[in-house]
Amino acid sequence: MATETGCCKTAGPGYGSPLEAMSGPREALIYVTCVYTGTGREKPDFLATVDVDPNSPTYSKVIHRLSVPYLGDELHHSGWNACSSCHGDPSADRRFLIMPSLVSGRIYVVDTKKNPKAPLLHKVVQPEDIIKKTGLAYPHTAHCLASGDIMVSCIGDKDGNAEGNGFLLLDSEFNVKGRWEKPGHSPLFGYDFWYQPRHKTMISTSWGAPAAFTKGFNLQHVADGLYGKHLFVYSWPDGELKQTLDLGDTGLIPLEIRFLHDPSKDTGYVGCALTSNMVRFFKTPDGSWSHEVAISVKPLKVQNWILPEMPGLITDFLISLDDRFLYFVNWLHGDVRQYNIEDPKNPVLVGQVWVGGLIQNGSPVAVLTEDGKTWQSNVPEIQGHRLRGGPQMIQLSLDGKRLYVTNSLFSAWDRQFYPELVEKGSHMLQIDVDTEKGGLKVNPNFFVDFGAEPDGPSLAHEMRYPGGDCTSDIWI
Repeated sequence: MATETGCCKTAGPGYGSPLEAMSGPREALIYVTCVYTGTGREKPDFLATVDVDPNSPTYSKVIHRLSVPYLGDELHHSGWNACSSCHGDPSADRRFLIMPSLVSGRIYVVDTKKNPKAPLLHKVVQPEDIIKKTGLAYPHTAHCLASGDIMVSCIGDKDGNAEGNGFLLLDSEFNVKGRWEKPGHSPLFGYDFWYQPRHKTMISTSWGAPAAFTKGFNLQHVADGLYGKHLFVYSWPDGELKQTLDLGDTGLIPLEIRFLHDPSKDTGYVGCALTSNMVRFFKTPDGSWSHEVAISVKPLKVQNWILPEMPGLITDFLISLDDRFLYFVNWLHGDVRQYNIEDPKNPVLVGQVWVGGLIQNGSPVAVLTEDGKTWQSNVPEIQGHRLRGGPQMIQLSLDGKRLYVTNSLFSAWDRQFYPELVEKGSHMLQIDVDTEKGGLKVNPNFFVDFGAEPDGPSLAHEMRYPGGDCTSDIWI
């Protein structure tokens, strides 16, 4: 963290390098966005503070809930007002968590500094203000910039059309500044983004038209062109669209994107949900960008499901801070995987654990094997709880030894694929990681049951540590 000399900070927030971050303090708290929107329970969404200190009497418990003041938001992802990209600025302070609401378009700013265990609402950026000044709606990913501004990807316009998507800029006081990209340089679809300043590049991804995905997933909408398959390569920081990468049929619905953490590296990965491929993107000798499939999860032949074949549905992934391991989830199949990516072109599977999914033991759905038999995954009970849903969002400890997992994707899709999740609520798990040889093992002493919330079962999504993590911080 920032070092102190007397009363004056000598550095800004975060860490000087990804490797320095790995030796940061062990996580004691984690913030989790929790959703009632779309569950039928007329309650506001909330930010949960979960105690993850094993020496604490409230370990593995929700110790605080900050309810937002409106209904119908669908809290989803979150980011910081300042991160390691501001490490060189002693005046910068990682204080405010930025929480875009995917459905309502509202953006909440939460003060985590006064009392990290009990964050306070600091400001609300109203959707009417964003729409009036930019035309943007359905905000998703928030990243801080070294300039002090906050950039938020938005997936559509107020009517749910993908054509109106782009990138919102908030200033350091969280006022709407305008769009980040140059006029006429908006992408075809919006979702996630990551920037790598030493290569003067930002790359963004494609989910789909909000008018389509907010109603649940319909395969016909893919054929109708309402979902994306492109990466959009921008000049950084000036917002000029330089290149559009068509990932084709091997890259349908590219969601989360990460460069390697080492800011000198010119490669990274994107998780393509529907085709369940991890695609590697990279800079070519002529300065343009290209892509190739690095990992492919084959669809499973199944019985008693809506389709004869079930994709894994890679909905989240992350990279350890030393760029050695990549972790991703298959939300429908139910497994979490660990790959060694020391050779980024040739990832090697070194760990896998089953923690839910549609094909787990006791489910009506089963896999049909090549010899005509049926197979189901062996999913453990944790503290007497049968695991619901499938692994969805993940967060890794700074030292890379603990992986936290929640299981809600988006309320409309949860209801469609895992109705029990909406009825009984989410849970959060911790997976112990072997960082020497690879390997994943569920920690039986950790289980957070969001089905036992005071206002009824809720859906848990993204997780953030107060001091930053491998999916919030970018190095310059």
